Amino acid sequence: MTPHRVFIVGHEGTTGLRIHERLSDRKDIELLATADENRKNVEAIKVVAKKADIVFLCLPDAASKDIMAVIGDLPCKVIDTSTAFRTDSNWAYGFPELGTNYKLDIATKKHIANPGCHASGMIACIAPLVKAGLVPVDYPFTITSLTGYSGGGKKMIGQYESSPKDYFLYAPRQYGLGQEHKHLPEVQHVCGLSEAPIFMPIVDDYYSGMEVTVGIHSRLCHKPICIDKVQQTLEDFYKDSTIV
Repeated sequence: MTPHRVFIVGHEGTTGLRIHERLSDRKDIELLATADENRKNVEAIKVVAKKADIVFLCLPDAASKDIMAVIGDLPCKVIDTSTAFRTDSNWAYGFPELGTNYKLDIATKKHIANPGCHASGMIACIAPLVKAGLVPVDYPFTITSLTGYSGGGKKMIGQYESSPKDYFLYAPRQYGLGQEHKHLPEVQHVCGLSEAPIFMPIVDDYYSGMEVTVGIHSRLCHKPICIDKVQQTLEDFYKDSTIV
């Protein structure tokens, strides 16, 4: 069997390193790369992308858009990990557990937007309840999400793993409270909400892992709702999933 050729653009960053780590030992995958001095050279990236079956873009939003302007017409499958294309209907949204149409899009479309970390947890909780009609699309969600520091990238990892580190890093810290978090448009778009949730992300002194909490007031719902009903709705929605 011929190995699939995979090219990770931005393999030196936190996300790229993790993808490289997970794929590097697989015998069915051949990892491609540019020379180190050409890792930001768009034309050099295009040359390697022409040889690839799958390209991962692990870049900031603006850089992903610049690269897509050059490689977007190539036959390779592109999986983008930034927020640049997550609300673009021309792109597949990489959350197959949300339904058959998502699976079909991922299988047939060339370009796939990888879901955001906080967004994955929020959408996993909210989307089934909205689709079942248990909560209305105009429900005023308030959501907290506790996360490890690795999602903040190299700079934040360096802050938390420095010795000695600032005393305030030992306790959970809220951030991004201006309701302009980059994952909110994604959550609103995928869940079909008329308003974005109020979102309170919290970073804590551990490397990775996330706990998302979505509170629901039954008096604001259009249908009778209780804990057992929510539990059963989620179980039914994800009954065919081996991950959720």
